Amino acid sequence: MPPAGQSSPDNVVDDERDTAEVPLPDVPRPAVAPGPGAVTGPMPPSPPPPGPSLPGFDAPPVPPPVSAVRTDSTQRRRVPGPIWALAAAVAFLLGVLGGYAGGVLEDQDDMSSLAGGGLDPGSIETDAPLAGDDASIVKVAATLLPSTVQIFAEYQGVEDAATGSGFVFDRNGHVVTNNHVVADAAKAKGSIEVVDHKGRRYKADVVGRSAVYDLAVLDVPEVKELEPASLGSTSRLRIGEGVVAIGSPLGLSSTVTSGIVSALQRPVSTGQTEDDTSYINAVQTDAAINPGNSGGPLVNLVGQVIGVNSAIATAGGGEGGEGGSIGVGFAIPIDQVKVTAAQILKTGKATYPIVGASVDVQAVDHNGALISVVEAGSPAAAGGLKDGDRVTKVGDVTVTDGIGMIVAIRAHQPGETIEFTVMRNGARHELKIKLEAQTENLA
Repeated sequence: MPPAGQSSPDNVVDDERDTAEVPLPDVPRPAVAPGPGAVTGPMPPSPPPPGPSLPGFDAPPVPPPVSAVRTDSTQRRRVPGPIWALAAAVAFLLGVLGGYAGGVLEDQDDMSSLAGGGLDPGSIETDAPLAGDDASIVKVAATLLPSTVQIFAEYQGVEDAATGSGFVFDRNGHVVTNNHVVADAAKAKGSIEVVDHKGRRYKADVVGRSAVYDLAVLDVPEVKELEPASLGSTSRLRIGEGVVAIGSPLGLSSTVTSGIVSALQRPVSTGQTEDDTSYINAVQTDAAINPGNSGGPLVNLVGQVIGVNSAIATAGGGEGGEGGSIGVGFAIPIDQVKVTAAQILKTGKATYPIVGASVDVQAVDHNGALISVVEAGSPAAAGGLKDGDRVTKVGDVTVTDGIGMIVAIRAHQPGETIEFTVMRNGARHELKIKLEAQTENLA
């Protein structure tokens, strides 16, 4: 995976410029600024060094029991202690079952909403493979390694020149990875192969890909025998939660590293040119990810994929900014992956929302997103947005710059009506804008 804002041999140049949403700069900067000289972006492969070691995590502490205290002094019929204990036990059990059932129903509703959009609910796994009180990095690794693959793709006519990672998405032989891993091979009709945890190689074809979200879906019929990874939900993530990154950094297959969720909804731009820039509403992690981890799963401690590892920040690393991990990595949220994969599996293409306005992505004052041009007849114009407006919120998300605005918009779906908070001539305005669909047409 190349550093965000950088291109590399395993990185890919996307086919279509996002002119409908925002004119992209020649060299996009990272949306986050880890420090002097830091750059972020998808990561390239490099010669394999010795592999990393793994730290461990303890399970969350069990909350202490709640005791009932009698405070009144009047005479009342005393409830026998065993009945209190039984009632408390029943209440606790109902609470646990209710929470579990709510989570299951949420997953089922999530999958059902995508069923008509390309996903077969019966082919997708969402149940947590591990119990919360039995979670460990060792068990997460044992569960997910068989579902994780290494990817080799042709780059500039050279076989296996681009490398990355991916995971088995469903029981129909589909693998998810980053677009930048396979884009050059896809455009040139070059070879793409995946290698499973036992070293078996399978030929792969591209079903579809998205430059906007840096995602690709591969068709690999032979991996139907592999167990698909269980898909979690980004909406349930908490900062500080333990996570595990799995992939093939630096060509080292089946590598596992661990860390925590460092931040959520982190606006990040990746790519080096106008044609290969993606905007990610990222999950930030300190789990070590490096070139070659691109497209691999970021997993919670109950064994569910919660993101696709895509970019890192570096402190330089020499020419090209291709240094290794400094503990600042970024993953595409799995909730977005589900939506984009469903669109690709249904139509072969991905769709994303736009408002029909150009925004300044180079401003560094962090006072909001400065609107440079509002297109005539666009949703933005219909909603009352004007040239020179400064957007400070999209829905309930605070926006500090142009990249943050783009990411906030793309976290929604076409057809949604979103409230934009705008500052104009010192006055605050609330505007309702209905998002329009834009379809990517990638070769």
